[in-house]
Amino acid sequence: MSQYDVLCVGSATVDTFLDIDKPFSSLKLGDKVLVRSVVKRSGGGATNSASALAKLGLKVKTATKVGDDEDGNLILKELKKEGIENICRARSRQQTDLATIISSTKEKDRIILVHKGASADLSSKDLPLSEMNCSWIYLATLTGKSQRTAFEIAKAAKKKNISLLFNPSIYLAQKGKKQLSVILKNTAVIVLNKEEAQALLNTSTNDFKHLLTELQKCGPRIAVVTDGKRGLYALQSNTIYSLTKTPNVKIVHTAGAGDAFTSGFLAGLIKKYAFDDALRLGMINASSVIQQVGAKVGQLTEGEAKKMMKKYKLNITQQRI
Repeated sequence: MSQYDVLCVGSATVDTFLDIDKPFSSLKLGDKVLVRSVVKRSGGGATNSASALAKLGLKVKTATKVGDDEDGNLILKELKKEGIENICRARSRQQTDLATIISSTKEKDRIILVHKGASADLSSKDLPLSEMNCSWIYLATLTGKSQRTAFEIAKAAKKKNISLLFNPSIYLAQKGKKQLSVILKNTAVIVLNKEEAQALLNTSTNDFKHLLTELQKCGPRIAVVTDGKRGLYALQSNTIYSLTKTPNVKIVHTAGAGDAFTSGFLAGLIKKYAFDDALRLGMINASSVIQQVGAKVGQLTEGEAKKMMKKYKLNITQQRI
């Protein structure tokens, strides 16, 4: 088996984007609401990150489980078209994961309804160790019985000297650092948004220095906490990096922004960018994705990203602690 850069582990979904003109605050139970537009795209932590990393020039594979249905066929066809191999050969009896993203054009906000089916059915038997001959594992959210598989992946990564990036969503972060300790102590890089970091640490503090240092104590040598359009904070060794002014772009949809940022950041680390430039690469990739509908639409090539980095000249400050 030839060596590759990243194995992306997590879910694969079919996302349906619905736009409504009414503000959510005006809706009540029993309302019948007209939908202005409907768009269907593929998504999910494993395939979003794999697609983004591949576009940035890395050799990537996925480990995701889909159902034996048309949605599963759609996802696998897309992966094949992008030259991304899925090392999970089995199909689940469960339905392929689905997500419905309802956005209000009035309030510029959204509600996401998620059904976890096939991705919660991923077992260690689906992931032969011989296929894990990569330099990095990008571990997104696994729920249900797949959570045990996530623990086994973290242990295997340490045994095989593979660096692990952990990017859990809110409903996994809510399990807390104690339940996730098996993964955290084997994690090299953790990336969370502010709400996920607060949930994992069981705190309501908005002090990013506290969040970052507490995350690092859990095991990761690098911790990154994003805060939407307000920017991001990262801790490496004894230095906090802060970006508080993001690119001024039109936000159409934010689905996939987190995966785009994390993938861009990881690509920068793998390609030996300076740490602050790796953060810039992630932010630029996310800024491009939020201008489109769909978690993968707008993902940048490395050349495109470098041009945008020159255009926006994002200022990142450093503080020793």
